[in-house]
Amino acid sequence: MSKVQIKVMDNGSLRVTGDVELIDMDGNKFETGKTFSLCRCGRSLKIPFCDGTHKGTFQSCVRAEKASDDKQQ
Repeated sequence: MSKVQIKVMDNGSLRVTGDVELIDMDGNKFETGKTFSLCRCGRSLKIPFCDGTHKGTFQSCVRAEKASDDKQQ
């Protein structure tokens, strides 16, 4: 089984790829495909999914800290 990947897109959504189950607080399942995008800006009309409303209005470029050679050993 491969890992699910969640990619933080520059100035955009969270791109989810893999076999994952997305549920609401009550345990109800959202229909998803193997790849879908989740809204980060809060403006989507299809919450929790991204509908592209953020384009030109939302800015966020997140980067993970790169592992140093010391931490890898």
